[in-house]
Amino acid sequence: MENCCKEPNTPNHKALKSLMKIFRLHRLAIERRVRQTGVYRSQHQILMFIAANPDATQKEIARLHETSPATIAVSLKKLEKAGYIRRVVDQEDNRCNRLQVTEKGQLVVNQSHIIFRQIEEEMFAGFSQEDFRDLDQLLGRINGNINRMNGNINRMNQEAGDISDVPIEGREELHETV
Repeated sequence: MENCCKEPNTPNHKALKSLMKIFRLHRLAIERRVRQTGVYRSQHQILMFIAANPDATQKEIARLHETSPATIAVSLKKLEKAGYIRRVVDQEDNRCNRLQVTEKGQLVVNQSHIIFRQIEEEMFAGFSQEDFRDLDQLLGRINGNINRMNGNINRMNQEAGDISDVPIEGREELHETV
C-alpha cells in the first residue's frame, strides 16, 4: 500500500517546489538588502506603495494589503515618526489624510530601486534573450492556467454565496447581487 502522505515525485510537483523555493529565496535576498535602508519589510512595502501612489489614503493601503486600516495605522505612525512620510489633510474632505513620501523617504525609495535592479541582474545572470522569451512563455502559460483555475473557484464560490476568494475591490458589487 502506498503512503498517502508521501510527497509526489511528479514533474508538476518538482516544478512547483522549484518556483516556491525561488520566491522564498528572492524574498529573503530583498529582505536582507532592504534592511540596509533602516525600514522594516512591512513598512517598506507601504513606503514603496506611497511613493508609487502619491496622495494615497490609509484605506487604500489597507485594501491593497487586505487588512484593516487600523493595522496599517501602526506602520504609518512608525514611518511618519521616523520622517519617511507625512500626512496632508485632503482639501476636499478634512476627515481624510493623504500620504506623501518625504525627502528622507524618497532616499530610501531610490536606494530600494537600486537594490531591486541589482537583485534582478544577479538572479538572471547568464540568461540570453532566448532564455527570457522561453521563460516568459512558460510563466505565461502557468499564469493563464492559474487564472482559469481561480476563475472557476471564484465562480463556484459566488454561485454558493461564498465571496471569500473574491478580491476586496469586487466584493461591494457582489453584495448587491448575492
